[in-house]
Amino acid sequence: MGQATVTLYDTTLRDGAQMEGISLSVEDKLRIAQRLDQLGVHYIEGGWPGSNPKDDEFFRQAREIPFEHAALTAFGSTRRAKGSVENDANLKGLLDSGAPVVTIVGKASEMQVTRVLETSLEENLAMVRESIEYLRAKGRRVIFDAEHFFDGFAANPDYALACIRAAGEAGAEYVVLCDTNGGSLPVDVFNATHRAAQEVRADIGVHCHNDAEVAVANSIAAVQAGASQVQGTINGYGERCGNTNLLSVIGNLKLKLGIDCVSDEQLERLTEMHRFVAEVANMPPNRYQAYVGESAFSHKGGLHASATAKVESAYQHVEPQLIGNAKHVVVSELSGRGNLVMKLREEGLEDIVSKERLTELVELVKQREAEGYQYEGAEASFRLLVQRALEGYKPPFDLVDFLVVMEKRRRSAAAEGDDQALSEAMVKVRVGGQLAHTVAEGNGPVNALDLALRRALEQSYPQLSAVSLTDYKVRVVEQGPAGTGAVVRVLVQSTDGERSWSTVGASGNIIEASWQALTDSLEYALLAR
Repeated sequence: MGQATVTLYDTTLRDGAQMEGISLSVEDKLRIAQRLDQLGVHYIEGGWPGSNPKDDEFFRQAREIPFEHAALTAFGSTRRAKGSVENDANLKGLLDSGAPVVTIVGKASEMQVTRVLETSLEENLAMVRESIEYLRAKGRRVIFDAEHFFDGFAANPDYALACIRAAGEAGAEYVVLCDTNGGSLPVDVFNATHRAAQEVRADIGVHCHNDAEVAVANSIAAVQAGASQVQGTINGYGERCGNTNLLSVIGNLKLKLGIDCVSDEQLERLTEMHRFVAEVANMPPNRYQAYVGESAFSHKGGLHASATAKVESAYQHVEPQLIGNAKHVVVSELSGRGNLVMKLREEGLEDIVSKERLTELVELVKQREAEGYQYEGAEASFRLLVQRALEGYKPPFDLVDFLVVMEKRRRSAAAEGDDQALSEAMVKVRVGGQLAHTVAEGNGPVNALDLALRRALEQSYPQLSAVSLTDYKVRVVEQGPAGTGAVVRVLVQSTDGERSWSTVGASGNIIEASWQALTDSLEYALLAR
């Protein structure tokens, strides 16, 4: 029992973005979508077109991306109760998105239909059937998300099955069984999925939430019962307790069940993907996350470490390098070199680094990471780290000095609360033998620094006028008693209109960390040219 092949459906950009604390920009979503395609995901759900301007802009820009593996998917709902498909704004938004695949959600629970939608059971079936038929007539491939299916099946299996049969008969490619409230258990998911697979002519998918901490287990149980698509998010992001963690699903399908949902090379990207999406989403990576966490293959001294040193599988369920991770019995030169070699290969830098220099780089990366740097989401800073370690590298400019002043000024003595905050930055940099000394005001200290630095460098490098900062994120690296003196990591996203890149800085001083990320951004822009 189970499937020989399983497709992966990622909804990080919609369902995952509903997690508290996550707010993805359009640029963030585009970057994540491209990484998902490289990972081998088959469907990338970009959002709900028509619901907000950000999702509309994402779909507009995503049309220009030549996805190699994935089909871009738009999400929406069935037509409204007692409405018509031709006049339904939601269905129109799905078509206008230009996405070749659309996923529509509809109720598969008697209680949800009668008490939440407040319509008849027959009308709900018509909503499902007519919406799918309409979208298919317009040339779209359709996936149907059967919302509340498992709860509905437990209360009234006949009606829940009638809903998914209607979707299959209308032409849905996949009928996806949703554990919307996240409270089902694996044995119940297995039994219901097995029954659904016998009742529906379409392929079966599964979409689980993690409110009972079994979303991944439920998804695997569904596959073993006959499902051939798993929906989830990177790192399990999602509202309430999150969604199925797609990274864990990939590891389990590939390494436990022998299902080639991704290639061996794509499997090695799992750990990188975990860190990259966490960095872009500005969320702390879960070091204890299965397969990809920093501590997933960590062993302390004593029995475990001793046994693992002799036989790696003694206390490890898989080989960590298969998913791009590494064991941590002791920090060995071999494991460090292996991780760095993989990163150099991915960045196309392997041929320019000698074996001797590689050892130095390993130690440098370890030192930097201990200081708070993280290069998984800052490829431009990593490239600069490598270039600066090479003999003979000369930076295009050198910092001599910078000063930032912030003043809060009341516009008038009588107007309490009518305060004006001013920031001014002074920057001295040396380009060749020339010293450039500039001053600029900004709407904050980082903006003032950015403007002053550009003003100093554009005299020698006018091409930098095309470079602009598109995003700026700050995250505390050290938690605990350090409080406001904790080390912070700053991630800067920049573009020159043709390509985008990210740089990182880390310091106990947020201005210093920002300066590091800003100077890396401009140095990389010149290096890339």
